[in-house]
Amino acid sequence: MATLILLNKPFQVLCQFTDDQGRETLANYVATPEVYPAGRLDYDSEGLVLLTGNGQLQHRIAAPSKKMPKTYWVQVEGDIHQAALNRLADGVELKDGPTRPAQARRLEAPTVWPRTPPIRQRPNQPTSWIELTLTEGRNRQVRRMTAAVGFPTLRLIRIRIGNWSLEDLAPGESITVDVHLPVTKTPRRPTRNGAQRQRRSHQNARTQPRGASKS
Repeated sequence: MATLILLNKPFQVLCQFTDDQGRETLANYVATPEVYPAGRLDYDSEGLVLLTGNGQLQHRIAAPSKKMPKTYWVQVEGDIHQAALNRLADGVELKDGPTRPAQARRLEAPTVWPRTPPIRQRPNQPTSWIELTLTEGRNRQVRRMTAAVGFPTLRLIRIRIGNWSLEDLAPGESITVDVHLPVTKTPRRPTRNGAQRQRRSHQNARTQPRGASKS
């Protein structure tokens, strides 16, 4: 069993425990020693961060090969249309290659906490909300994807990672849960034993006189 911390990371908090520029970090909100974030969340993004001190659990959550889905609520500039959502779902061509297929749908404005400071919204320019679920985690990927389809991101909140969700956590609040991990057998080391047997075999061969018969 492993311990997992679910934290609602506030806006403009670094997803690390130290900073030489005096900015807020996870240390301002998590007092548990020897835990680390399983994956990252940008300084200017909000929402769910998972922390653990268990290496197996951290790998299960953060490893790209696991493709654990992550869901975001995204407020974008403009009145987003279905064609843009289809492009996000099908995959968007970015500078570092096309994105994987995703899930994208429009949201009615969700009930979320006010952000401090508030978003910078241009006068007479509407905004809209979408829900976007990805199975990869490139640098600032959500922001680059919405910009590529013509709707820049104004606010980004991660609400779910795999089976863990933000629920009703307020910014800066956290809860601790227990996670049952699959039991793994201690691996045997056939290579080492085999190498020892092989060395013994070679030693026996060297002790036999040349021309001796093998029985």
